[in-house]
Amino acid sequence: MSIQQNLEHILSRIRSAERRAGRPEGSARLVAVSKTFPAEDVRTCHDAGQRVFGENRVQEALGKIPSLPPDTEWHLIGPLQRNKVRKAMEHFTLIHAVDSLRLAQFMNTVAQETGKRPRILLEVNVGDENSKFGFSPEALEREWPELAALDHLEIAGLMCIPPPVENPEEARPYFRRLRELKETLSRKGGAPLTELSMGMSHDFETAVEEGATLVRVGTAIFGGRSYAPAP
Repeated sequence: MSIQQNLEHILSRIRSAERRAGRPEGSARLVAVSKTFPAEDVRTCHDAGQRVFGENRVQEALGKIPSLPPDTEWHLIGPLQRNKVRKAMEHFTLIHAVDSLRLAQFMNTVAQETGKRPRILLEVNVGDENSKFGFSPEALEREWPELAALDHLEIAGLMCIPPPVENPEEARPYFRRLRELKETLSRKGGAPLTELSMGMSHDFETAVEEGATLVRVGTAIFGGRSYAPAP
């Protein structure tokens, strides 16, 4: 199937999941994960109607951004290093993986210096996995007052990558946990928390049923990836 056909199929499945959950059509947006794919593939996807794309690395994205029309929305979905914060703020509409209070505080300082107010998501390690970054749910609740006080950041919501599972249903408790955490923090006030970034190619329908507003799908649109060694 072509990129256009894959895109249409994924969008149809998202709309079906919204209906099953009794959600308004369009309440879950697709982030087409274009990491490792060339700008030509991204342009093909854009021509088919997709506008939001996710990249893992700032430097790789900077090589693609000039090739796409200005209505393209770029999200940084991979880990953010401190030395890339300024460039990320300049080029990305939403930064998905702010994984510590220390990083958020540093970004707040840079935002104050540059006059920017970036939109960010806080990454939550919902499975308490040693191999993954992010706030534990308990740490996020504990540090929430300090995070909410960072007045040069817009904390738009939360994101997670649950533990790998074979059956998408097994990911449901993790997605539900993230939604419940968002609701708990929303009651405390201090940030809008309108976004839940969760769900990827194998489990995005379950994520939509549990309240995802952003799903990150790459291989189901662009095909399998061929990873080159990191420079």
